[in-house]
Amino acid sequence: MSLESTVTSKGQTTLPKDVRKHLGLKAGDKVRYLVVDDGVRLVRPRKVMSLCGSLPHEGDPVSLDDMDEAVRDGAAARQRRDR
Repeated sequence: MSLESTVTSKGQTTLPKDVRKHLGLKAGDKVRYLVVDDGVRLVRPRKVMSLCGSLPHEGDPVSLDDMDEAVRDGAAARQRRDR
């Protein structure tokens, strides 16, 4: 799909209807512009919680305290290694 719109003197543009429909956008929704090497990609932002479960994990759940401890241990090990 290749569509165009005109940028106004205020830097505004209207998203073509097909783009709004493709992204499921309605009035008041936010969009995100991702600058890439050859242009810009327009995406609909996702809530962080929509990523829940997207990374596979084997084993029992890990508590935040356990994660914090692992980060501290890793940082201490790296600091000893870098000396």
